[in-house]
Amino acid sequence: MNDVPTDLLDRVAATSLLDPAVQNDPFPFYELLHQACPVYRMPETGFYVVTTYDDVRAVLRNPQTFSSDTRAIAALQGKSGALYQDLLEEGGGWRHVQTLQRTDPPEHTRSRSIVEKAFITRRVRELASYVDALAHELIDRWIDKGECEFVRDFSIPFPGSIVADLVGLDRADVPRFTEWADCLLRPQVQVLDEAGIRATAATEIEMQKYMQSVFDARRAEPRDDLISALVHTQPEVGAPLSGPELQNVVRQLITGGYETTASSIAHGMWALLRFPEQQAKLREDRSLMKNFLEELVRYEAPLQGHLRTTTQETVLNGVTIPAGAVIIVRWGAANRDASRFACPHAFDVERDNAGAHLGYGSGVHFCPGAMLARQMMGSAFNALLDRLASFELARPLPQPEHRPNLLLIPLKELPIKFTKA
Repeated sequence: MNDVPTDLLDRVAATSLLDPAVQNDPFPFYELLHQACPVYRMPETGFYVVTTYDDVRAVLRNPQTFSSDTRAIAALQGKSGALYQDLLEEGGGWRHVQTLQRTDPPEHTRSRSIVEKAFITRRVRELASYVDALAHELIDRWIDKGECEFVRDFSIPFPGSIVADLVGLDRADVPRFTEWADCLLRPQVQVLDEAGIRATAATEIEMQKYMQSVFDARRAEPRDDLISALVHTQPEVGAPLSGPELQNVVRQLITGGYETTASSIAHGMWALLRFPEQQAKLREDRSLMKNFLEELVRYEAPLQGHLRTTTQETVLNGVTIPAGAVIIVRWGAANRDASRFACPHAFDVERDNAGAHLGYGSGVHFCPGAMLARQMMGSAFNALLDRLASFELARPLPQPEHRPNLLLIPLKELPIKFTKA
């Protein structure tokens, strides 16, 4: 730190990751952190933000020191986090328990072994034709109009419908499903006042009671869906998932399986609009699609960061971090690290190491739904390029373009107009 120019440190001190303007476009701040303090302690929260590729990967691959057993709501909301849990219980719902991505081995192995059965390669391949057909079905709804609001009309309902089908919900519930996803993420990604805490808890209670009715129905009459698998599968070790664990596994599947893929698809369309020369390459050579999808996740990182907690005092990149500290591993920053990716702020569908990104995590917590997410994105963009000969913004985007969010980067809207192929 002593060798860092004072002006860089002053610029860091004058910038906040809680500022909606910074959350809207965090990449200049990441570049500044790479130069000035790659491991940065947020003064507003005390969280340590880890930004370089090597450091992020080191954290992800060391669950013994950097535990996933982190109470995200308590970490961000402080005393209001306890109120939130009390409200869930008082309203007839279930307090949060740690499962899946919020646990470490060996407990993580137990819950993941159940969830992975729904995302095995064979099952995803079986879904491919269904996912392809759904993409065209959604496009059919608005293609004759010559324009659409892409977030509302495609990037949200497409993965929302697929995840709802996988979970075993009625597609008519997708709008409510969307409301639930937004609600479940809110206390983890922005500081709420008491009214916000109470309103969000009320919505989660509604979801929990609905899901409990689905659990009961699938126990009585199993179907070929994820909920049936979750309630009936015997894990390789340990007991089946309890009621509170089922609630929290589904909670993570809704937020992780839907919101991030919706954001990836929206940002993918935005990237093709902003970089027409890259769109032209993709249209001319569809074999670039796989690399385009990896570059998209690298460039935009729909999940900008995730939380860990230190189990002991440790030193990372010269910074001493005490035991019990909250860490934000910042995928968005790692994926723009110039030491790993040449010209990191350029979007390049031919980038030779695009697949080295950390957008799906690394180590034991590598996203179990990554293959399905790639299938959804590939089906979406193949269908869009097949059906739309050209597209452009229908009007300027609102400023800022993204909704405020500490860990995600969701577009507010993306109005486009187009010509049919």
